[in-house]
Amino acid sequence: MIRDDIEAGFDEPGVPVWAVFGDLMAGLLGAFVLILVCAIGMQLELASKLETEVKQRQAEAKRLQTLEQALAAPLAAGRVTLNNGRIGISGNVLFAFNSAELQPEGRQLLKSLASPLTSYLKSRDEILMVSGFTDDRQMRDNARQFADNWELSAQRALTVTRALIESGVPSSSIFAAAFGSEQPVASNADADGRSKNRRVEMAPTPRPSSSANAKPRD
Repeated sequence: MIRDDIEAGFDEPGVPVWAVFGDLMAGLLGAFVLILVCAIGMQLELASKLETEVKQRQAEAKRLQTLEQALAAPLAAGRVTLNNGRIGISGNVLFAFNSAELQPEGRQLLKSLASPLTSYLKSRDEILMVSGFTDDRQMRDNARQFADNWELSAQRALTVTRALIESGVPSSSIFAAAFGSEQPVASNADADGRSKNRRVEMAPTPRPSSSANAKPRD
C-alpha cells in the first residue's frame, strides 16, 4: 500500500515525491506515538496495581503482628494458636466431650483473652467472629440435648461469646457462628484428628459499614 501511494505520487503531475513521503512518515510517527502512549498507560496501571497490592500485604502483616503482640502471653504459654489471623482454642480446653458448658480452665482462659482482644478490636475498629467446630461423629445418647453437630457447634460458639462479653468484650464487637463438622483441620479417621477438629476459633473481621446497616427508605 505504501508502495502504491509512492508510485501514485510519481504519477500525479505537480505532486512532490517528498510531500507524499512526509505524509506517510507523519502517519507512521502518529501510530508509533499512539502505541507508545498505550504502552506507558498499561505500565502505569500495572505499577499502580502492584503498589496497591504491596500496601495491602504490608497492612495485613502489620495487622497480624499487632494481633500477635496482643496475644503474646497466651501464645507463649501454648494456650492458643494463631494462624492467618484466626485464634484457635482446642475444644478439650474449653469443654468436656459433647458438652457446651465451659470448664473452669476454659473460662479462665477466656477471661485472660478478653482484655487484649478488646484493646485490639477497639484500636482497629473491628469485630470478633467466634466460630464453633466439631468432628464428624454423630451425637451419642449422653448428648441428645443437641440435635446434631451443627447445634453443638452453635451452642459452644454462643457460650464462648457470652463468656467473653461477661469478661469485658463489648457485645457490639462480637458475634457467634457455627460450622458443625465442616472445614476440618485434620482427618476425622482417628482420635487425634477428631480432637483437633473439635475447636473454637476467633477471627477479627472488618466492622460492617454504617451504610450497610441503614434501613431502606420507603
